[in-house]
Amino acid sequence: MKRWSWNDQTETLDTLFEGRLKLFQRRSGYRFSIDALLLAHFTEPGPKDRIIDLGTGCGILPLILLFRRKASQVTGVEIQSSLADLARRNAALNRFASLIKIWEKDFRNLTTKRLKGVFDLVLSNPPYRRVGSGRINPDQEKAVARHEINATLGDILRVAGHLLKDRGRLAMIYPAARAADLIKEMAKFHLEPKRLQFVHSHKRDEARLLLAEALKEGQAQVRILPPLFLYDSAGNYTPAARQLVS
Repeated sequence: MKRWSWNDQTETLDTLFEGRLKLFQRRSGYRFSIDALLLAHFTEPGPKDRIIDLGTGCGILPLILLFRRKASQVTGVEIQSSLADLARRNAALNRFASLIKIWEKDFRNLTTKRLKGVFDLVLSNPPYRRVGSGRINPDQEKAVARHEINATLGDILRVAGHLLKDRGRLAMIYPAARAADLIKEMAKFHLEPKRLQFVHSHKRDEARLLLAEALKEGQAQVRILPPLFLYDSAGNYTPAARQLVS
């Protein structure tokens, strides 16, 4: 990812995919991480799937999916107005304004009758840390992105279960250390894990992240994909990691 200063003192203009995808980000607020690249690479939307991203931030997941032509339209939901504004501007910047809808609202309130069973695919790169675990960042955007301040894991899965059609899919990324929590909570909302992939920094390291796809009202059968390693022994990106931005 290339980065340079933008004329606005509060933002940077960043690029992915050798400059072909551009996006504004806060200079000191929330900034997307490799987690979004991993999830975008992992998920496998159908060509006509209705897709919703819970907690879209600056819109990075919809942008990547549309850039890679893995989706034809995506709805992003973002509770923080500053990030929702960035997501809209980023959609326009990349000429995706007609293909990305940004709902500025609390996704916990999407459990209306009108939205029940509407979507084929729900995406989530949620906050990982429980409130009370670790220091909460004084920056509000970063704090909400990292800690379960506005939404817990149970909230995300409850809403996903409501939004998804039967046989619809949820794809998300979560800490590997909380894999048992994730699978246990999924079962409460009739979301059956179907594909799991553990992500390691190096071959010698324990898994750091878990990519998971679950099927609503699915059968109890799961595929464990080969592990994904981000760095080789020399500290360079592995071929698999380079595919995330190629």
